[in-house]
Formats: sequence, structure tokens, C-alpha cells
Amino acid sequence: SRQVAEGEQVRRRRECLACGERFTTFETAELVLPRLIKTDGSRQPFDEEKLRAGMQRALEKRPVSVERLESSLVHIKHKLRATGEREVKSLVVGELVMAELQKLDEVAYIRFASVYKRFQDLNEFREEIDRLAREPVKE
Repeated sequence: SRQVAEGEQVRRRRECLACGERFTTFETAELVLPRLIKTDGSRQPFDEEKLRAGMQRALEKRPVSVERLESSLVHIKHKLRATGEREVKSLVVGELVMAELQKLDEVAYIRFASVYKRFQDLNEFREEIDRLAREPVKE
């Protein structure tokens, strides 16, 4: 057996006991992501497609490759699993997304933050842009 897909899968060569034919299997562990506790107190399962769609919306027409987006999604899911919690507040996911978008593209970060933080006027945009200009990007 060998690890493939950056260690997320195990590739095994197997042999059928009945006919002797050899074949390959790819095994992936099913790691459960925590449920999300929304701001209204309701709970819902983690939805990777919803997360991807939100990040893609922020990254629309920006020079960020699909590979970098997928890598960010893997990083976010890894951090959520690493909490060891069965449930996490949706705010935690929002903060993780903002941190990843800040590393990927500052314009996408501002787009996402403007919706996530519910900016009401230009001053809030300006304050966030000024804060972004002062802070170095965290890796």
C-alpha cells in the first residue's frame, strides 16, 4: 500500500481470491466535519459546496487558480476537524474563510468581509482597507 493524494488516500494492489485477477483500490478515511451553530441558534451540517460557492463568489474575476482555492478549502476543513468539536459556531468558519481569502487575494477578502461583517458605509470599507494595509499577511 502507498499513500497518494497528499496522504489523504491509500492505494492498495489487491487480488481476487476466486479468480486471481489483480486490481487497485483507493481508500479514503471518512472524517466527519463538525455541525455548524448558526447565529440564530439553529444547527446544520457542514456544507463544503456552500463554502466553495461563497469563496468562489468573492474570488470571481480575480487571478487565483482553482488549485489555490482547493488548497484553502482543505486547510479550512483541516482546521475545523482539528478543533475536535462536534459543533462549532458558524462565526468560526467565517473567520477561517477570511483568513484564507486574505492570503489568496486582498480584493476577494474585502468583498467577503463587506458582506460577512455587514459594512454599512464607505467608512467601514476604508477602515478595513487601512487595517489590511497596516497588517502583514499571516501565513
